[in-house]
Amino acid sequence: MDTLEQRIEKIEERNVKVEADKAWEGSLTRKALIAVFTYVVIGLFLGVIGVAQPWVNAVVPTIGFMLSTLTMPFFKRMWIKYCLEKKSTV
Repeated sequence: MDTLEQRIEKIEERNVKVEADKAWEGSLTRKALIAVFTYVVIGLFLGVIGVAQPWVNAVVPTIGFMLSTLTMPFFKRMWIKYCLEKKSTV
């Protein structure tokens, strides 16, 4: 059986990992990488299927995808505020 100190140490190690994951989720680096990878994949796909100017045409869906993902935190907060808080008051 773990001692109390060992259990606390494990919890603290887990907290460091959780905080690092949270920082990564909101980081500009992650958002930029998602945009770049999305653009490259869409550009390659459009090129393979023969769309004219695939790299120019890849900009629109990339921007749309980024806007949809970047607005999710706002909508998450709204959902929590209006859906979950109503349930907790009932």
